[in-house]
Amino acid sequence: MQKICVLGLGYIGLPTASVLATNGFEVLGVDVSDFIVQTVGGGGIHIEEPGLQTVVRAAVQSGNLRAVREPAPADVFIIAVPTPLTADQRADMRFVKAAAESIVPHLRRDNLVILESTSPPGTCANLLKPLFESAGWTIGADLFLAHCPERVLPGKILRELIENDRIIGGHTPACAERARELYAAFAAGTIFLTTDTTAETVKLMENTFRDVNIALANEAALLCEQLGIDYWEVARFANRHPRVQLHTAGPGVGGHCISVDPWFLVEKCPEEAKLIRMARERNDSMPKHVVSVLREMTEGLEKPKVTILGLAYKGNVDDVRESPAVHVVHGLMEAGLTVCAYDPHVSEGSAWTASLEDALRDSDCVALLTDHSEYLAIDPAVAGQLMRGRRLFDTRNALNAEAWRAAGFHVRRLGAASA
Repeated sequence: MQKICVLGLGYIGLPTASVLATNGFEVLGVDVSDFIVQTVGGGGIHIEEPGLQTVVRAAVQSGNLRAVREPAPADVFIIAVPTPLTADQRADMRFVKAAAESIVPHLRRDNLVILESTSPPGTCANLLKPLFESAGWTIGADLFLAHCPERVLPGKILRELIENDRIIGGHTPACAERARELYAAFAAGTIFLTTDTTAETVKLMENTFRDVNIALANEAALLCEQLGIDYWEVARFANRHPRVQLHTAGPGVGGHCISVDPWFLVEKCPEEAKLIRMARERNDSMPKHVVSVLREMTEGLEKPKVTILGLAYKGNVDDVRESPAVHVVHGLMEAGLTVCAYDPHVSEGSAWTASLEDALRDSDCVALLTDHSEYLAIDPAVAGQLMRGRRLFDTRNALNAEAWRAAGFHVRRLGAASA
């Protein structure tokens, strides 16, 4: 298993390809985007991830990593393409299917095909297996098929690719063992073997667990607003209990995992996944609540302008996929408000500006939606001098409310009563 073909050079595929290349494998990275192929082929990166630039450059310069548009024969094929949601909250498997079909002409006896893309339970068994069998292969005999879900956190991907435990699900035990051989070559975490459908469900349940608990936090935050108390104080005291750990509330849930994966379970088992669906709906409703609060805070003003701090779905990353901040921007625009967004990690987007000063100038209200560390250094007094009105809505409880109040701001925090 010396030659590896990685299909998809995104947030998972590119780090995976570069780690494999720096561990001595000959890696062919495949992507349908000419921009991505050219960028990676030149030793560059198209996503923001600590340490990734150094690893990709080293992998390319060593000759072990090449980026191309089309797959070629290899010993191992790793599918790491997106699995987005359709408009009706179902898994869009077109990219996985297209990637699998693209490698069929290049398959050889004893090849290993690994699906890393997060997928609904049964994807390997009901989508990939029939596709490969129709081409004449027998899974577990002359072609090996496994699901090894990524379990990494943006901002820590390179470290967690190596250190985290791995769950490998083979369509047969022989498939799982073959996949173990590959990951054992670079993974320091413990490797656990199971079936492909079990591994698919494990990944979905990991993110569903977090989503349900975030939904509980968000619902509690809304309750606290109604009760006239502070959720952050409630959570701090409740978490003093040795068996309680309330999550952090916020303006919604984004990213390509937590906000997407639970819907795959709802799709497969709609009658049983009632709690999972309700949690998704609660978290998806949070941007509308933020818009409602901001409209209330700017009510009565002539042509109000709102400054949005943060478009990424979480702090200190550039990932805007499913970001609640983007939904808030669109909601404010639809309500007729002028919106200007500043995010030092994102270089484009609705209402985006490259300057904090431009975003704040003549603004009536500033809303913190992403807890980037850069925002902690903002001087409230300086911000107030640029703005037309002094109003702050902190949806992450990240800023020093007393410092902003001392600078003359009316401050509201998500989960706390209006002062």
